[in-house]
Amino acid sequence: MELSFKEIAGAFVVLFAIFDIFGSIPIIIDIKQKRGQIPANKVAIISLLISTIFLFIGDYILSLFGVDIQSFAIAGAIVIFAVGVEMIFDIQMFHYENSPEGMSTMVPLVFPLICGAGSFTTLISLKAEYQTINILIALVANMIVIYLVLKMLHGFERVLGKGGIYISRKFFGIILLAISVKLFASNIGQLF
Repeated sequence: MELSFKEIAGAFVVLFAIFDIFGSIPIIIDIKQKRGQIPANKVAIISLLISTIFLFIGDYILSLFGVDIQSFAIAGAIVIFAVGVEMIFDIQMFHYENSPEGMSTMVPLVFPLICGAGSFTTLISLKAEYQTINILIALVANMIVIYLVLKMLHGFERVLGKGGIYISRKFFGIILLAISVKLFASNIGQLF
């Protein structure tokens, strides 16, 4: 295993765009208004645990179904592409419904908002390009950002405003499209 700042930065940007914590601020604010205070530390720790477990056993799960990492990376590239299109064109493919009465904010917030199909697919796809240690460091860094955003939710809402959130969502959507093309191109040749 080799530490690489370039790989950490690349994985960080991909995961940051997939987690889309800034783009999720309006949804999180809505959850906070309906469910009360959001425990930022619990959300970040549980999200990190779930993501880390999937990062390490995702390959095993794939082998159970007879799927190689390159095929999964290509499938992940398609999902990342779809998420990027969703972010750029304001298309909502997934609807995050509120949890039933009495349920914790963990259900709509940790899953599926932070740890959903897109983040799981991305973690596995990144393993085709980057060392696991670099992905793990990028994952921890992203969870720190998620923790800070949740902790300072009201301040972010005031500073960014609707326009700032909108612009950041578009910017990271374009980055996702570029990354999906790179993932697809670098893995398609290995299948044939």
